[in-house]
Amino acid sequence: MVDMDWKRKMVSSELSSKLHVTIPSPFKVPVSSPISCSDPSACSAYELYLRLPELKKLWTSRDFPQWNDEPILKPSLQALEISFRLILTVCSDTRPYNNHREWNRRLDSLVTNQIQLIAAICEGEEEEDDRLAPVGGARSSLSLLPHLATWRKSEALGRKMLSTIDNEMRRCKYTLGLGEQNVSGKPNLRYDAVCKPNEIYRLKDNPYADHVDNEENQTLYILHQILESWIHVSGNILRRVNARIEEERFGEASSDLYLVERIWKLMAEIEDLHILMDPEDFLKLKKQLQIKSNGQNDAFCFRSRGLVEMMKMTKDLREKVPTVLGVEVDPTGGPRLQEAVMRLYATKRECDKIHLFQGMQAVEAAAKRFFFAYKQLVAVVMGSAETSQESCDSLSQIFMEPTYFPSLDAAKTFLGEFWSHLG
Repeated sequence: MVDMDWKRKMVSSELSSKLHVTIPSPFKVPVSSPISCSDPSACSAYELYLRLPELKKLWTSRDFPQWNDEPILKPSLQALEISFRLILTVCSDTRPYNNHREWNRRLDSLVTNQIQLIAAICEGEEEEDDRLAPVGGARSSLSLLPHLATWRKSEALGRKMLSTIDNEMRRCKYTLGLGEQNVSGKPNLRYDAVCKPNEIYRLKDNPYADHVDNEENQTLYILHQILESWIHVSGNILRRVNARIEEERFGEASSDLYLVERIWKLMAEIEDLHILMDPEDFLKLKKQLQIKSNGQNDAFCFRSRGLVEMMKMTKDLREKVPTVLGVEVDPTGGPRLQEAVMRLYATKRECDKIHLFQGMQAVEAAAKRFFFAYKQLVAVVMGSAETSQESCDSLSQIFMEPTYFPSLDAAKTFLGEFWSHLG
């Protein structure tokens, strides 16, 4: 039982000492750990289909070793460049039954959200890192965006994106240099040197491109390359979160967590684009690529080792709560952590820590929503019978897992109950 008199004094010395609050027990579901990869052979086939080994070399190359944000910004820009290739693919699609109008709307939203994320990453750069960013006066000559802005079929969309870059990069020390107006005359990022669009474009065809006659093959391939690029970005940001927490840079770690939350939401948006793929063409492609579930815990998303690792890192954030609070976990299961969280919430003297905890819970919510939405997506794209198989059980388990942050949850539950009894 928590010390109600201490809580009363902590919140207000004028509250009645007779108030008693019962904290509801946490909702628990008996589940085994649902976070694990599919069969290694299925994961390897997935990676070879997407040419991930070659893509990873581009993500991880260090051309500017003094620039600390390169491991995060480089794959972000490469995801954006691959998105330009998706626009080129969709606009080149000659199938009369393709929903070009809705594709244009969704692609506009997809690219806009990525530009906003990239701008947020650039805004968060430290002052020293700003000076080390590779900038110059020249614009990109290799990106697809300037071509999209002049091609009849994609001109409106391309020009809109250039305007978006101008608007979103206005708070940054430099701009992307993709042909945006740049009325403030800021230096351009050396986009071609950082992103390497020509090398990205060399990966435009997957191993099945020559012998699978299906328009959706290229779309599926590009969508998952974009997805994997942002998964890689998220992993690097989460590693930086852990480092910043250890260095007690809680405000910066909080900002990083909100970037991760936005990436989870962006990934759901990328997955939703499967809905626009033609049903028969997609299911035919599924057969051509021999994509099938082999049993429990084999939903297609679990073939991504990066996604599984990203989810594990999201869950492991809970291990940082005692570090942030400066309190050891009570081995007897007492409310030591919960009381420390409540004291933090009530005094408001360390707002960066509060923001950090809010960011942790925001990431948890976004991650669980991703997997819940993914199960619904599978039903829409491939039929509800696909979700009734054992392969989708783990998706439900992820959504139904108890909170990853029980001490934060209990503190809010108590405070909510406490204030609800007043008046």
